[in-house]
Parts: sequence; structure tokens; C-alpha cells
Amino acid sequence: MTSPLRVLIHGGGIGGLTLATALARRGHQVDVAELRDELEALGVGIIQPSNALHVMREIGVLDACLAAGFEWEVLTICDPAGTTLAKIPQPRMGDAPSNNGIPRPALARVLSAAATAAGASVRFGATIAELADDGQGVDVTLTDGHSGRYDLVVGFDGIGSPLRKRLYGDAYAPEYTGFANWRVTLPRSPEVQGVVMSTGNLKAKALLTPITEELMYLGSVFAEAEDFRPDPERAHEQLAERLAGFGGPVAEALTLVTDPSAVVYSRISQVTVEEPWHVGRVVLAGDAAHASTPHLAQGAAMAVEDALVLAESLDATEDVSAALAAWEERRRPRAMWVQAMSRAVLKQETGTPTTPEEDELLKVGIPGAAHVLVKPY
Repeated sequence: MTSPLRVLIHGGGIGGLTLATALARRGHQVDVAELRDELEALGVGIIQPSNALHVMREIGVLDACLAAGFEWEVLTICDPAGTTLAKIPQPRMGDAPSNNGIPRPALARVLSAAATAAGASVRFGATIAELADDGQGVDVTLTDGHSGRYDLVVGFDGIGSPLRKRLYGDAYAPEYTGFANWRVTLPRSPEVQGVVMSTGNLKAKALLTPITEELMYLGSVFAEAEDFRPDPERAHEQLAERLAGFGGPVAEALTLVTDPSAVVYSRISQVTVEEPWHVGRVVLAGDAAHASTPHLAQGAAMAVEDALVLAESLDATEDVSAALAAWEERRRPRAMWVQAMSRAVLKQETGTPTTPEEDELLKVGIPGAAHVLVKPY
């Protein structure tokens, strides 16, 4: 685009702020509508694999991410007792680091500062109230009373995307996988210099992930009823019950989990929008279009890739519709591969029967998947 666009991004999460930064740095006028009152992310930590860090380099925040997190290069595999079975060096995309663990609130602050510094405007406590696309632009009214006409509206509004519901009704509601994620932030053990994964025949795995010099998080996935919620008074005990078969570093970490309110529980669902991700000048991206299970640590990475590739696609043509079509042609195969592979790994690790198609994917293995994902997108 040689002429600046006016773009509304619905959602100020990782993908939305990455896109806001990428577009504003290119001279576009960007508004972000964020329902929350501030950009302080909930949750514990997140892994930024090399392909995500490559995007962070492209939008100018790599050094800030590394300073706020914990860079690591080797994945350690243990049996349930904690005995080390393998140490697997992690691949890099270009000259980006292998991995960075980072607290979600710290990443939110880095991306928020970058978007604001680039010139994007963030409207807090606001969501879309009215939207009308006439083919030449989109007239939008937000719930805070702001109204404007935009060349493009992008929904980076998460797995429960209100914008997706506006476009497609209930056709693509999140699908619960039958499993849930338990996570808790703890003081980092000195020996946890990268992700330590304990797995075996327990139909579960546990991860220790460093996110700063001082902190790590313990995470694990278990089959849970859809209506299950941890007991607010004993969530730490319920987590310990589920990890009772693990020894070594996982058992040591569990001794530090004493506060039930520190345990973060989230059901694992996925979304696959099978129709085109864009309708006119309104487009869905990230989890709103293709939410995956967390088993390749690629959910946020796919969102920031979506953001950067969308900015690049808009660079390449004066036609917004052509840019959206080119963007989806690049992104859909990769995002769908990640979703399918992640679901297959979940089934493999929990002893759930897999399909023949998933068996073929699993032949690649997690190390092979990591090498696939550091190839250019």
C-alpha cells in the first residue's frame, strides 16, 4: 500500500498488538479496541519459540522480550521418576534465538509499549457495537461511543471471538477437547535452564518452563469433565493428586505449590473456521480463526506470524481484498498443520486413540515439527 490505511484491530492481545505495531510502523493509522480496562495479561508464562522471536525481531521488540524473559536452547525429556532420557537442542529461525520463556504480563507490557510508540491508539473498555461493510470501507461504532470508517477491521479477539460470531453466527463455536491445562508460577529451580518435560505411561505430562531468572511455571494437561472447575480452597491439592505419579523435579516443584489461588486452570478447546477467514473487509486472525491445543507451544506464535504476514501482504498490493486473499493463502496451510499436529500430540501423550491421518503426522515427531516451524512462513 502506498496510501496509509485506517485499520481497526478488535482485541489487544499478543496478535493484535503485534499487528498494531507492524502496521503503525509502516505508516498506517491504527486503532485497537480492547474490552479490558488495561493490557495486563492474565495467566502465567508463555514460550516464544524461534519463529515467534523472529517476528519480535521484525517489529523491533526482540531485545525487550529477551530482557524480560529467560532464553533457552535445550529441551530436556525425563521419565515420570525424573530420570533424564534425552536433551534435544532446539532449532533456530535465521538468527533468532531458539526459545524464550516470558511472563504473559511482561510480554503484554512490551507489546503495548511498542504499539503505542509506533503510533497506534488503544481504546480500553471498548468493543464493537455496530459494524457495516459496504465493500469500500467499514463503518464501526464502538461501545464507548467512538465511531469511524475503516479500510480494514481485523479480529484478533481470541478463541471466544465476538467478531467471529458476528460474521458466522454459532457455526464455529470453540470445541472442547476433553482436556484441561493446569499451571502455576513458582520460584525457578537452578537446574531448570530450559523446558523440562516429564512424560511416560501415565497418560499425562508435566512441564517446568523457565520464564525469568527468578521464576518458572509448572504445567500439566489432564482429561477433565467439561463442567469441572477446581475447588477454590484446594486447587493446589487437586493438582498434586493428578501429579502424584511424578518424581524428580516435578515432585520438588509441587512442594512449593501451597496457594490454591495461584493455580491457573483452563479448558483446552480449538476452533477451525472452515470458510474464508475474511468476509469483505473484515478478517479473523489468530485464535479467532484457528485456535489450537498448546502441545507445540505455537498458539501465540501462529498469531504473531498471522500479524506480520498480514502487514506484509498489505504492503504488496493496493487492493485490500487481494491482500486478504494472498494472506490467507499463505497462512491457512501452516496454521491448519499446527492445529492438526498439536491435537495429534495431545492424543498421543494422553493415550487417546488417533486417526490414520494423525498417525502419519506423528511420524514427524515433536523434534521434526520444531524443524518444520523454523522454515520461512
